[in-house]
Amino acid sequence: MAKKTYDLLFKLLLIGDSGVGKTCLLFRFSDDTFSTTFISTIGIDFKIKTVELNGKKIKLQIWDTAGQERFHTITTSYYRGAMGIMLVYDITQEKTFDNIAKWLRNIQEHANEDVEKMLLGNKCDMDDKRMINKDRGETIAKENGIKFLETSAKANINVEQAFMTLAADILKKYPQRDTGSPGVVKPDMKEGGSSGSKCCP
Repeated sequence: MAKKTYDLLFKLLLIGDSGVGKTCLLFRFSDDTFSTTFISTIGIDFKIKTVELNGKKIKLQIWDTAGQERFHTITTSYYRGAMGIMLVYDITQEKTFDNIAKWLRNIQEHANEDVEKMLLGNKCDMDDKRMINKDRGETIAKENGIKFLETSAKANINVEQAFMTLAADILKKYPQRDTGSPGVVKPDMKEGGSSGSKCCP
């Protein structure tokens, strides 16, 4: 008999404009690697990482979405089952920050009401090219009642902290739940399969 190797499964989603570094953040967290040769994500991709929080083994299924407009119809269906969403912008690209408002609207329209959110200002190692100061990130996060961190996948700044903080915030919502309760653990969800139809209402 195969023993289940985790207590809870959390589905996280990375969203933001194309090129802000979502894939780099994911690889830095899951594999502790960094590469500048990623090609743009086509549609959707995901990685699994099991972490320990408050004595529980939590399997993080982290979905990396394509930022390009033409993939939005594919990616919006993935919002529904997400328990945590990271919005990422690039501190060296004004437009990616301006579009955070649009991404927040997408979450409102497509995600569960109680989804945990976090805003990340990525590429903070490139201070010489910075166009968005930290205060602006903090302000928009405060206005929307979400946490904010500046990260760098390249220099490995705050990446682990970002994912672990989001996971911890999700866990706080389910402290009393039994591991078999619906909506928290979906061991029947096929790895890499589309689970759109099986998400909680």
